[in-house]
Amino acid sequence: MRTLKLSGHVGFDSLPDQLVNKSVQNGFVFNILCIGETGLGKSTLMDSLFNTNFESTPSPHNLPTVKLKAHTYELQESNVRLKLTICDTVGYGDQVNKEDSFKAVVDYIDAQFEAYLQEELKIKRSLPSYHDSRLHVCLYFICPTGHGLKSIDLVCMKKLDTKVNIIPIIAKADTISKTELQKFKSKIIQELQANGVEIYQFPVDDDSVSDVNGAMNTHIPFAVVGSTDFVKIGNKTVRARQYPWGTVQVENESHCDFVKLREMLIRTNMEDMRDKTHARHYELYRRRRLAQMGFSDVDADNKPVRNMNYL
Repeated sequence: MRTLKLSGHVGFDSLPDQLVNKSVQNGFVFNILCIGETGLGKSTLMDSLFNTNFESTPSPHNLPTVKLKAHTYELQESNVRLKLTICDTVGYGDQVNKEDSFKAVVDYIDAQFEAYLQEELKIKRSLPSYHDSRLHVCLYFICPTGHGLKSIDLVCMKKLDTKVNIIPIIAKADTISKTELQKFKSKIIQELQANGVEIYQFPVDDDSVSDVNGAMNTHIPFAVVGSTDFVKIGNKTVRARQYPWGTVQVENESHCDFVKLREMLIRTNMEDMRDKTHARHYELYRRRRLAQMGFSDVDADNKPVRNMNYL
């Protein structure tokens, strides 16, 4: 391939602007899966992250099975529209026998992949207008015991690490001391590594975000606190939790990792998680399903070619 010089302005330097304008016009989609036991503050954290009230219905305890409930919302900030879906695992970890708690989650993730695949395989596709329900990130809420991960945590994350981007977070981190918290974080990472669980790593191959992402990778799992209450401190009203012994400010980085999570999840790496969902997790599912259908390769137009042995 030859590199040529232009003798004058052509205009394709406007392509980035065209892409941005088209993206803003179409809006964006982001789908979050929240996994964690009942009462760990999943809904409260979502309200805190997006500065709104999703008006979630409290989940009952001791449900016989795990059910996934997804709710989609239209959000707008400045001129950018976001179609946000939050999927909650209702009843997760409530059963006496927790061995199969992950199955409903795996089935749900696969069902979203399958729906997208079926749309792709249609002769007349409508992907631009198709509501993509594939899950872009899993926020895995860890109970703040300070003792390490439960077996249900390790089993579930291991089953999901090839299907979704996992970000483990320590829920209600204000219930344990800072010293205990640091030990707890180290123990969690050690246990994840010992069990071969792959969690989402913030990318460091982009120079514009490599430093901050590299630094933030060392803070995982994020120790978070959420709140729907606001407290006046000085001349400012802040989102916080009030206790007899003091106030925990949600957006105070010396109190918890909430700001770090929001920065990494929403402001810096949302698009990377969307890309990885399609290029890695969905692609693995797609290849496996096409092989099951008898397709062994693709043609010049990247369309599946059926293996003649299956005919």
